[in-house]
Amino acid sequence: MSVKVGEKAPVFSLYSSDKELIALENFKSKKVLLLFFPLAFTSTCTAELCAMRDDISNYNNLNTQILAISVDSPQTLNRFKQDQNLNFTLLSDFNKEVSRIYDALYEEFSLGMRGVSKRAAFVIDKEGTVRYAEVLESAGDLPNFEAIKQILTKLN
Repeated sequence: MSVKVGEKAPVFSLYSSDKELIALENFKSKKVLLLFFPLAFTSTCTAELCAMRDDISNYNNLNTQILAISVDSPQTLNRFKQDQNLNFTLLSDFNKEVSRIYDALYEEFSLGMRGVSKRAAFVIDKEGTVRYAEVLESAGDLPNFEAIKQILTKLN
């Protein structure tokens, strides 16, 4: 199943790096930038999430909550968040259910690893409708953050 622009975003609940159960429905008064990333502590993922950290004021000004999801455990994500001083929510999709629902899961990644989140970005508006969807096949590529910011600006 792939998630398309104009459709309602599939709802979910996942544990955060702080071991809190976080539901997408908790953010109905805000726009959500949902980012899937393959693995904590890898070079491209670290660069992407640190760029988000450094640009957080722009997303805050756009009334946007960033939720970043990987298949790493909450404990691994907690360490990653601390090490990189990340200032947004990291969610563990350890059971790979949400990545699969959003069609953002590599069945076969690299080094024989199976079930790793693809790099992907979804903008969800205050009503829970997907306004932007980008799922990348290459883990080395990054989402089009300029296009994402344009969509978020239009939704203000």
